Amino acid sequence: MYTDTIPTPDLTWQREALCAQTGAEFFFPEPGSSVREAKRICGMCEMRSACLDYALTHDERFGVWGGLSEKERLDIRRTAL
Repeated sequence: MYTDTIPTPDLTWQREALCAQTGAEFFFPEPGSSVREAKRICGMCEMRSACLDYALTHDERFGVWGGLSEKERLDIRRTAL
């Protein structure tokens, strides 16, 4: 019997991420709102690279992940093709 299982991503980094200790409103602002505070918090976070890697791997399309906005991550994905 063939089973096609999708591996569960390791999300242990999220417990240590600074965003877990702040409000989600910084990282998922209303359209047109500033992401400056989210980027500032990300800049101090030791989990930033793991977060960005997760966002790029899982095609996260909303919010600030790893210090980058939706548009910045889309630009990375486009140049990687």
